[in-house]
Amino acid sequence: MRFEDVEIKWLGHSGFLIAPNQVPSRSERDLKEGVPSKEGKNSTPQVYPNKSSANISTGGKVIYIDPYNIKDGLEKADLILITHSHYDHCSVADINKIVKEGTRILITADCQSKINKFDVQIKMEIAEPGQEFDFGDVKISTLASYNVDKSFHPKEEGWLGYLIKMNNLLIYHAGDTDKIPEMQKLTGYGGAEKNFIALLPIGGRFTMTPEEASEAAKLIKPSLTIPMHYGSMVGTDEDAQEFVRLCGEEGIKAEILEKE
Repeated sequence: MRFEDVEIKWLGHSGFLIAPNQVPSRSERDLKEGVPSKEGKNSTPQVYPNKSSANISTGGKVIYIDPYNIKDGLEKADLILITHSHYDHCSVADINKIVKEGTRILITADCQSKINKFDVQIKMEIAEPGQEFDFGDVKISTLASYNVDKSFHPKEEGWLGYLIKMNNLLIYHAGDTDKIPEMQKLTGYGGAEKNFIALLPIGGRFTMTPEEASEAAKLIKPSLTIPMHYGSMVGTDEDAQEFVRLCGEEGIKAEILEKE
């Protein structure tokens, strides 16, 4: 999925890659030139227009969120965002695949004991809800992420969601959460001049069900929402499809990304 110079890829479970889109694919060039696809509608990448004149860019940064069970050979990270210490979100083996000299990692305090040392020099910063981080063209806000009716993700742990800001493109990764009152603060981020994407967990058991996630989307009011936290240990493709259907009934655009 592309927004001008930014590409968003789902890596499975709650993992995402946000990176510069440097070279358009053949199918994207054909789309711009009006050439029909020979391979069917799914062969054309999702390309979204910018809603305003502000340039959308990561400033050349490659950003990962909660990489887990990722394939080898992916781009090295400039910035890694970890929502909490559970093994399927703070996976040292997967982080080790993508770190390079100078990679910066935002972690919660309880991740520190898991991430001890890599073969390259990286910079770790402990984050808690309510903070702001400035990485040049990319600004990061940290938000609370927790359960309200189950014990898997207690509020007192200080675990995180992230709001990533790149000019008029905003990406909210909710972390492992239920629908929580703090989401109300996100209402209004989406608007005529902004692309506001919400990445919401829909797998149930540990996080929201499709029904609960669609209610969260109604509260947040994103311009686009994408389901996550399904397809491996919890949640199914059918759950993701149900989420998209429920959002559609409320006039909320929702799309399923293919796993990279």
